[in-house]
Amino acid sequence: MLLALIVTANAQNAAFDLIGPKVEVRVQRLGVTLPIAQVPALLAGDRLWVHPDLPDSQSVRYLMVVVFLRGATNPPPDTWFTRVETWSKAVRDEGVFVVVPEEAEEALVFLAPETGGAFSTLRTAIRGKPGAFVRAAQDLVQASLDRARLEKYLEAVREISTSDPEQLKSRTILLARSLNIRVDQQCFDKPSAQQVPCLTQNTDQLVLDDAHSQTMVATLTSGPSTDLLAQISSTPNARSGYYSPYIGAVVDVARILSTAHTAQYQYIPALALPRQENLNLRLNNPPSFRNPKSVLVIALPPVRPSPVPPLRALDPAQLFCAGKPALLLPAEGAPLVFGTELAHDFVLHVETKSGPGIDLPAKADPMRGGFMVATQAMQAADLDGEVTGILRGVWGFHPFDGPHYRLRASRPSQWIVASRDASALIVGREDTLHLQSPDACCVSEVVLKDEQGRPLDSEWKTVKPDELEVKVALQKAAAGSVTMLVKKFGLHDPDEVPLHTYAEAGRLDSFGIHAGDSDGVLKGTRLDQVDSLEVNGLRFNPDALSRANQQDELKLAARDATASTKLHPGDAIVVRVTLKDSRVLDLKTEVEAPRPRVSILTKSVQPEDGALVRLGSADELPQEGRLNFSIKAQVPETFPPTERIEVATADESFRVLLSVKDGNLTLQDSKTVFAVLDPMKLLGPSAFGPLKFRPVTADRIEGDWQPLVNLVRIPKLTGIRCVSAPEKQCTLTGEKLFLLDSLSTDPAFVNSVTVPEGFVDDALTIPSSKAKTLYIKLRDDPTVVDIATPPGLPAQQ
Repeated sequence: MLLALIVTANAQNAAFDLIGPKVEVRVQRLGVTLPIAQVPALLAGDRLWVHPDLPDSQSVRYLMVVVFLRGATNPPPDTWFTRVETWSKAVRDEGVFVVVPEEAEEALVFLAPETGGAFSTLRTAIRGKPGAFVRAAQDLVQASLDRARLEKYLEAVREISTSDPEQLKSRTILLARSLNIRVDQQCFDKPSAQQVPCLTQNTDQLVLDDAHSQTMVATLTSGPSTDLLAQISSTPNARSGYYSPYIGAVVDVARILSTAHTAQYQYIPALALPRQENLNLRLNNPPSFRNPKSVLVIALPPVRPSPVPPLRALDPAQLFCAGKPALLLPAEGAPLVFGTELAHDFVLHVETKSGPGIDLPAKADPMRGGFMVATQAMQAADLDGEVTGILRGVWGFHPFDGPHYRLRASRPSQWIVASRDASALIVGREDTLHLQSPDACCVSEVVLKDEQGRPLDSEWKTVKPDELEVKVALQKAAAGSVTMLVKKFGLHDPDEVPLHTYAEAGRLDSFGIHAGDSDGVLKGTRLDQVDSLEVNGLRFNPDALSRANQQDELKLAARDATASTKLHPGDAIVVRVTLKDSRVLDLKTEVEAPRPRVSILTKSVQPEDGALVRLGSADELPQEGRLNFSIKAQVPETFPPTERIEVATADESFRVLLSVKDGNLTLQDSKTVFAVLDPMKLLGPSAFGPLKFRPVTADRIEGDWQPLVNLVRIPKLTGIRCVSAPEKQCTLTGEKLFLLDSLSTDPAFVNSVTVPEGFVDDALTIPSSKAKTLYIKLRDDPTVVDIATPPGLPAQQ
């Protein structure tokens, strides 16, 4: 009952919205001094300058005690306690210097109302329960790092709503990715005036776990504190209270500090939100100056080497223009870089053909999802073609290298018009051109001018690193020569591309429609001018226009649902085509034979012998397995031995024709066919995803596509190796583990591990479990939960 009361009371008072006093801290190491906001961790021998920034009107004398700890079972010596009388003139004017001793692991600052014996009382309490204060220091550091990300998010959202409200959605999504913050997408469906309140409500539930900050803070992995945290996370207060990922740290530190309460003193945590050298303190309880008086507990960075942030490029293959004045380099994976000042002095280092290279100033911008780089110094650099830029920064006192980026210098170049667009500019309509050049990423503007120098309306975008797509409005243009001017960042003169527009007369070549179909294809030129088509009183309307083999192809669909029954094979028909200008053109043709149609009766998936993964859906086909399926002919009523079944992936990149001749099809009778598909043999190792099938006659008349199965690739799992407590982790080994989307030790995926994109290792760390099975989701079909039984049993817990 007492535990429940403590948890409830702390969860209900965990807002940390009271502003506490300021403490100024600087850290000196090897002759270099940094403000505390830029120091992720302390090391033995560091010289701390600590200055309590209390107002001159402070009526209560605060005794400040700086303490270093060395583990839960080893009380610190008396020399590790530094007494600071904040009311003395020397301290007010100059502060104090404290050196981090050898073997120290944690650092705390206490602010206690002076009672005459405060120093000895605090020292006795800390030496009596060092473990409580060690855990309190770790929890406070973790909670402070998480709160710093939250404060950055809230401040940025309010700034965006004021300065650029139209960009609220796009900027907030990038902001959330940078800071690892949860965003409710439904907020963007609300009226604009309600979006910001929605995005900033239930604030402390927005912070997601950050693996990097957790590795910076050494937390206990067993014992009463972990048990308490597990209990708290399953209570209603924790699930719907003020905090989500770091509620455990906040509530746990309050509980631990409560064990050190005496009749004279009670200990209350203070979250430190550093800005430069100021530790801005936030309290969750108002301090008391009556017995028991409140002692503020402030955590300094832990005393141990700190891992550098795991920054990574959003797309390592993306190409960027080195001449762009304000270059944005997307990055993710390190929320503390964007939410705190711990990482600083960033530059983009670019190697040149001669000399040591150049360093371009870079600044983390969470609202844009990456780093903004000032490239002015690049303009005079001796660059040739593609170069590599390395994002470099300083993590505390230590420089580190971040992600690499591909950069390309602007150079005059030749542009090649895609062969399929060689005669695509037809006057009287809008057409699209595709132009290729290695410098497409450096294009800043595209302008088209006719023979008289008049500009033509156009829109352009970069569709590939080496390709531009340009849409040109030629509705009012005349046939003749056109000049395209392609301007690039960093270059004064544009590239000139000579083009030609053509006047193409409308022409009807053919209209094809099969008996039993309700749509047909009209071929010719200038088919964008077609308004409708009529056959034997049936009206067809344009559906989709495409261009192939130097002519237009227009698909038209009948408005009458019974059209498929009114046209018969071999019927001679007259097609009347009405143009948008009211002209009518006639075309004679005949109805073609009906397209083949089949239906699937049954299907059965045969997994690979000895498979270690049991698929969770009957519609999943393992790549190493085999699919048996039975189909029945509908049109015609019998299945000709020369007819084939085509199987393909959704985008038709991989396809195969099954036939009686090749042994993939076996006639059970004149109407029913037994089909066998070996995906690895017939489609290859790179095929995956939904498969579809259709019948194809010997004359290459194709039926409609129908869904078949979902082809999935399965990694080869070779074993699990577990270690005993306290790590409580296992390692899954195997080949092609990147084919996993995620895995869990429970079917609900509560305790899951997500396999990151680009994963190339042959081992993956997973949670420990007593179960002998794993639940996995494959990257090819992450909506289905499959069951794996890799070799090896988990260690007994």
